[in-house]
Amino acid sequence: MQNYHSIVRLPLLLLLAALVCVRSSAQTLPDLGDVSQAVFSPAMERRLGERIMQQVRADRSYTDDPVITDYLNALGNRLVAVSPDPRQSFEFFLIQDPTVNAFALPGGFIGIHGGLILTAETESELASVVAHEVAHVTQRHIARMIAGQERMSIATLAAMAIGLLAARSNSNLAQAVIAGSQAAAIQNQLDFSRDHEREADRVGVQILQQSGLDPRAMPVFMERLQRATRLYESNAPAYLRTHPVTSERIADLQNRTEDFGYRQFPDNPEFQLVRARVRALSEEPRRAVQFFEQGLKERRFINEAATRYGLALASLRLKDMQRARRELAALERVLPGQAAVSALRGEYLVASGDTAAALAHYVAALGAFPHYRALVYDYADLLIKNSRAEMALKVVEPRLRETPDDIRLYTLQSRSYAALGRRLPQHRAQAEVYARQGHLGAAVEQLQLATRAGDGDFYQLSAVEARLRELRAQLREAERAAKQ
Repeated sequence: MQNYHSIVRLPLLLLLAALVCVRSSAQTLPDLGDVSQAVFSPAMERRLGERIMQQVRADRSYTDDPVITDYLNALGNRLVAVSPDPRQSFEFFLIQDPTVNAFALPGGFIGIHGGLILTAETESELASVVAHEVAHVTQRHIARMIAGQERMSIATLAAMAIGLLAARSNSNLAQAVIAGSQAAAIQNQLDFSRDHEREADRVGVQILQQSGLDPRAMPVFMERLQRATRLYESNAPAYLRTHPVTSERIADLQNRTEDFGYRQFPDNPEFQLVRARVRALSEEPRRAVQFFEQGLKERRFINEAATRYGLALASLRLKDMQRARRELAALERVLPGQAAVSALRGEYLVASGDTAAALAHYVAALGAFPHYRALVYDYADLLIKNSRAEMALKVVEPRLRETPDDIRLYTLQSRSYAALGRRLPQHRAQAEVYARQGHLGAAVEQLQLATRAGDGDFYQLSAVEARLRELRAQLREAERAAKQ
């Protein structure tokens, strides 16, 4: 398998990216010059990854569903904790796409496609792919690959990485672009070596074993994908086109894992709930309801609780409140005490219009799961909509101190202040939203509005002006980079 991952092995991030994305990326990238003239340090790698993620988050396939994203980060950080470099910062995110795929970006950002989650039958199978990607980052394969390119600027490399999203959305255009000999030559230069792949497999297996997951899941999952290639031929999904599975690689992994011995590895219950959630949110609601209904009727499911969870969520999307209530009650009997189930109960109460019950539910649920993002977001949103913005701020602001880069918390904070008519903190919070999205000009405009709001004290105004100077300096740096 020559590339089971990452930024440059996904199709079409070459000429297409250079033509379409280089201008937007240059507006936000620091002027780091030619990468062959400098050591590509972990700090530089992280900065590049953060710039790329600004573009990734703007893509419609990027999905920050808090239930799914929190699970992916819990699983990913479990793997990172036993990796060769547990101090490395990672962020795991969902790309809502039916293809079986995963990729790593510079600096520890790892994207996981919804199709991969649905294809993995066990948590260990999903973890085997994630562990492989983690290994590429901790072994600095991406950094070494980038640093080895001659006459290629950071801006160009970032644009090429950003191109993975455009490439994935238009496979016909992708084939046309990569047909160019120059583009193909660049692709070959950027491919991970077989040695890198073998090392990522070896380290990935060690990570699985040390994290308490099944290391044998890696060859099992690869073997199933290899069998699947016979069904797809030229129309194979992105993973099977760009990440070929070889018998040699499977045999090597089987040899590495045969000494571990057989034992059962029970899944985290949340894994199956997340699989059901991905399906319920990605398919048309009526089709999703039919899928889960048929599974229950024929007793054809991996996990009954997850099937009922998916049916309840799909019924809620279909606005079949009676069916959603019935399945949710059955789910709570089968699987009590789960944060994801509690969040779904809140969604149901809000959708049914029972505001009093919903508010009481969120208070109790956050008592049990105080850091669960889905509960925090939904509770704060409900408070704002019901003229309780002061209470919403008491929910949001302590969490912002814990996670100061959470864009949705800043959005909720800005909405709360707007509802209270407090313009300076409203614009200040909205500026932080734009700044973290990479829209520095819009962030500066918001802070300028804050300085003219007329409703802040001396200390608040001083803080706004200091932040305004900081963002203006970043904007000037980005504008200089764009001109070079």
